[in-house]
Amino acid sequence: MSGRLLFLVLLAVALAACQTRDEIKPGYLSGAGDDGVAVMTTSATAKPKPSQQKESRYFIEFRSRYALTYGHSYVVFGRLDQKGQMIDPEVAGLAPASKSAVPYVLGHYVPVPSETGWSDGDLEDKYRSASWRVMLSEAEYRKVVAYIRKLKASSPVWHAALYNCNAFVADIARSMGYKAPGIWLRPQQFIVKLRQMNGGPNPIGYTGPPG
Repeated sequence: MSGRLLFLVLLAVALAACQTRDEIKPGYLSGAGDDGVAVMTTSATAKPKPSQQKESRYFIEFRSRYALTYGHSYVVFGRLDQKGQMIDPEVAGLAPASKSAVPYVLGHYVPVPSETGWSDGDLEDKYRSASWRVMLSEAEYRKVVAYIRKLKASSPVWHAALYNCNAFVADIARSMGYKAPGIWLRPQQFIVKLRQMNGGPNPIGYTGPPG
């Protein structure tokens, strides 16, 4: 085995993020900023305001989770019950379509086949590193879901620098009229910045310790 091939194999074993079977770094339940200092944010599972309950039970949540390297960003969407709990939520996010770390490594050089659905740890709060939830009317929800379906069907490849998980989430945010930060941030930083740019005075969000 040549030295270069051995290096790629070792790198593939060491790196695994933004893919469907990440080994995930456990998160924490206490909120903290990127410098590890606690921040004042509302939990993403917090009960919506009474006015929101009457007008809408639909939501989309921009979220990131921990992983061995960068982490992963994606969206969760669906409806909430009267206690503010998700009802059969759906997940959309861009990642290399493989359980192996090799496509992830190759995706730093050339585009690799992608998948756009749920990946391990996406819906577990202990792995959540940041989030921003937006409540929607039924009409708004149907519009954004239609866009997500279209985006999933037209996103066949993943590339770490050209079109990664952040870029996928940014497209969804912009389709809703929001501003989006640069796609080369770490996923946690990306979601926090997205929330800060668009969340207004009382965003429903969460920030965990740096991953």
